[in-house]
Amino acid sequence: MFESLTDRMSKALRNIRGVGKLTEENTAEALKEVRSALLSADVHFKVAREFVERVREKSTGVEVTKSITPGQQIVKIINDELVELLGNDTSEISTARPLRVLMVGLHGSGKTTSTAKLARLFRKRGMKPGLVACDVYRPAAIDQLETLAKEGDFPIYTDRDQKKVIKIAKAGEKELISQGCDVIIFDTAGRLQVDNELIQEVSDLKQKIQPEEVFLVADSALGQEAVNVSKTFHEATNLTGIILTKLDGDARGGAALSMKSLTGVPIKFVGTGEKMDAIEVFHPDRMASRILGMGDVVSLVERAQETVDQDEAERMAKKLRKADFNLDDMLSQMRQVKKMGSLGSIMKMLPGMNGIEIGDEENKKMGRTEAILLSMTPEERNSPNLINGRRRMRIASGSGTHVRDVNQLLKQFGQMRKMMRKLKGKNPEKLMKKMGGGPGGMPGGGMPGGGGLPGGFPGA
Repeated sequence: MFESLTDRMSKALRNIRGVGKLTEENTAEALKEVRSALLSADVHFKVAREFVERVREKSTGVEVTKSITPGQQIVKIINDELVELLGNDTSEISTARPLRVLMVGLHGSGKTTSTAKLARLFRKRGMKPGLVACDVYRPAAIDQLETLAKEGDFPIYTDRDQKKVIKIAKAGEKELISQGCDVIIFDTAGRLQVDNELIQEVSDLKQKIQPEEVFLVADSALGQEAVNVSKTFHEATNLTGIILTKLDGDARGGAALSMKSLTGVPIKFVGTGEKMDAIEVFHPDRMASRILGMGDVVSLVERAQETVDQDEAERMAKKLRKADFNLDDMLSQMRQVKKMGSLGSIMKMLPGMNGIEIGDEENKKMGRTEAILLSMTPEERNSPNLINGRRRMRIASGSGTHVRDVNQLLKQFGQMRKMMRKLKGKNPEKLMKKMGGGPGGMPGGGMPGGGGLPGGFPGA
């Protein structure tokens, strides 16, 4: 997400580094590039103009302290303005119970999928969500929600014979509350902002069920049109929040930078992929950091806490301290990393890694490494020295790879184990300097089969 904007922002700020004072002259060209970057990212022209003016006012004439460069100082100013533009603070969800959530939006914006994703997120927080199918127009809409509810094991209310949306909603709310649900999510039909009849229908529905939260589900690729959409729905239903979907597939992200500023409605969640757990709480400060290529370590740590098995991590730590690490442990670590998402999505959360491209090929290499490990017997993974030439041929054949791939994996594993034995009982930092290893501590850098990822990616 925001790849295009991040790249152009970086180029715009690169030219201003090295000057002793931020003046109107030496910032004018950089801010011109910043404005161009915002417009190319589909940010509304009014938002882009006002953003640049605020940055110019705050940066002109500012003395640069000895400890930082002018480039760092203007990045700080731009970062603060981006946070302000995106909403400043993370918006909290209503604490009312039962919590009624009305989902509205255009056709194809991802309302039904987002309904199930939101239900999964609420359950992680200890709530019991239930779903109400209020889309009586789209063929198979009820079937889709039923399938998602079954996959997530959520209670769901449907009535295929009833065509009155308000009656479905009221009956569904009553039924799900009787089942002990404390969050009721109403999935409504998609409707165009110019369709007055359907807009009035959702407005009437909102008046009848009196939801605590009304979320507009908006496709991030809408760009400037997202502002008009959100304004129309806000006038009809008094929106309390926005869910931006498909943010992982939009390199521009202009909708995120425009909607809050022009409508006053906060972005509360963002969809980051197709999987049911690919939804995140929207944090303006973290998103601003990502846009400026400074990573998002806090979100990365939170993701690790949610996905990493703590017992397994403690077991692995003990084995590493004893320099007792085998191929089974490598397989376990790789699977832990895969739970956190693709390598590309993880790398983008690390400061300074924004310019490094991690494509599908790198993920495929990681998959091939896993296939090689799974083609070994438990005995071979526990004692790699048993793997002779004949066994290497069998492993390569079983994993659909070449013998050279197996040889490379075993060679890198041997380097890792040798390094761990040297680290045992010694100062790791001094030893790494002596060995000339990278910051990840693995000679040559990279995960076996990972194409030499910088710094020795976790799992190696």
